[in-house]
Amino acid sequence: MPEALALGAAVVFGLVHFFSGLLARRADSWAVALYGQIGGVVVVAAAAVFWPAPQLTLESIAWGALSGVGTGVGVAFLYRGLSTGRMSVVVPVSDVGAVALPVLVGVALLGDRPTALAWVGVAAALPALWLVSRSRQAESSHAETGTLDGLIAGAGFALQFIAISRIDLEGGLWPILAARILAAVTIVPLGLRSGARLRLPRRFVLPACVVGAAGSVAIVLYFLATQEQLLALATVLAALYPAIPVLLAMLFLHERLSRPQVVGLMLTAAAIGLISLG
Repeated sequence: MPEALALGAAVVFGLVHFFSGLLARRADSWAVALYGQIGGVVVVAAAAVFWPAPQLTLESIAWGALSGVGTGVGVAFLYRGLSTGRMSVVVPVSDVGAVALPVLVGVALLGDRPTALAWVGVAAALPALWLVSRSRQAESSHAETGTLDGLIAGAGFALQFIAISRIDLEGGLWPILAARILAAVTIVPLGLRSGARLRLPRRFVLPACVVGAAGSVAIVLYFLATQEQLLALATVLAALYPAIPVLLAMLFLHERLSRPQVVGLMLTAAAIGLISLG
């Protein structure tokens, strides 16, 4: 069950990043990120009212807020990277840090002890993510800029994953709501400092909010997965989402896959199977 939740989060994360990337190429990327978080706030606020919360603590709210800061940094720089770079490069690059740091924290600080089979899956996932990020246009200036944004986004997503795993399920969805709010608050100064106007054409407002709402669904799925699964394994499974936008970019944006990317996708599938069996 936790493996299914984490994989569900990966699929939704992948779809969210694909469609957000399309929006970011047609409108201000910072505004897309901001309106996405606003859409997420609305959905989580509505769900939190009906979700049981027998013991909400300040600690859980604080962890939620910290995860929101990571989310804000992650989506802001990811969408900026997607607006200038290839989707099949930027998304996987962001995922390298997003998966590596939580795995290290889980094992070194939280006492995670994956099985030998699961470790083989983790070992396969890391090079898989790197191979998927390889591109024929890696030498271009746009790709370099997108790669840097992807690395910054990865650090933000790592903080998001780690902090969410520390939230107590007894607090319901209120800590996740705090995360959504702090994510939006974090994006505003970052966007203004970059010279963004944080405005969207009216026709893009609803799509951005819907995509952001879907992102909150992915966050909740990951949150539930961490309650029943080791942080290292839940993060690795949820962080396999780059395969989704890479494949969609190939099918609909005609971005051609390189041979290393094909190998990376095959390793991704192998990693999922090994971690699930472990």
